[in-house]
Amino acid sequence: MPHSLFISDLHLGAGQPDSMAAFRRFIAESAPQAEALYILGDLFDYWAGDDDLDDAFHAKVIGALRSLAQHGTRAYLMGGNRDLLMGETLANACHATLLDDPALIDLYGTPTLLSHGDTLCTHDAEYQRYRAQVHDANFQREFLATPLAERKAYIAGLRERSIAEKQSKASAIMDVSDEAVAALLREHGYPRLIHGHTHRPGRHEHIVDGHTCERWVLGDWHRQGSVLRCDSSGIRWEVAAD
Repeated sequence: MPHSLFISDLHLGAGQPDSMAAFRRFIAESAPQAEALYILGDLFDYWAGDDDLDDAFHAKVIGALRSLAQHGTRAYLMGGNRDLLMGETLANACHATLLDDPALIDLYGTPTLLSHGDTLCTHDAEYQRYRAQVHDANFQREFLATPLAERKAYIAGLRERSIAEKQSKASAIMDVSDEAVAALLREHGYPRLIHGHTHRPGRHEHIVDGHTCERWVLGDWHRQGSVLRCDSSGIRWEVAAD
C-alpha cells in the first residue's frame, strides 16, 4: 500500500555513531518502500550553513538521502531548532524539497499540518526569545557572513549553555502549550498535526471549537529510531532497525 514516513530529532553528528548506523539502515531498507519521507527538523545535531556540505560526515548523510531518488521516494526537509540554517543548496544536494514550518499537506485525503514543534512550546519564554532572535533574517545574514569555524564554535557554546539551562527547567515548561496547539489548528482549519521537538512520542486529541483534531508527536533517535507511517487506512508507529 502506498505510504509516507515521518521522522524527526535524529540529531545526527559524528559523536552519535549508533544513530547514524540506524539512519543508514533505515534509508537503505525502509525508506525506499515509501513514496515519501518527511524529516521534520533536527536531522543534524547542528547545521552551521550550506557551505558545510563537504564535511565528511555531512556528505554521508547527504549521499544517503540522495539515494532515495533512485527508488522514486520523495524526500522533504524541514529545519528544526538545531538545523534551522538548512537552505536550498543542502536540499538540492539531497534531492529533497525544503518545507516551510508549518506546512499543510493533503495526506491520503486528510489535511495534515507538519511542524518541527518548537513554536508550540510557548511556556518557555526564554527559548521563544532566543528563537525569535536566531530566526531574524538580519541575524542569519550576519551570522552566515562569518567564517565557518567561528560559526561552529558559537553553536558549540550555545549547545553547552542549553544543556545546562535545561537542568533547571521544569519538564512541563519544555512541552507544548495546549493554547498554542489550539491556535495553530484553528488558523489552518482544524487539520491533523504531526510534529517533533519535544522527544515525547505519542498521540493526542484536541477539541478545538467543537472539532476533534489528532496530534501525533514524533520521537527522537537517541535510543531507537522512531518512525511514523501513514497510509490511506491511518497511522501507526514503526521502529527503525537498531
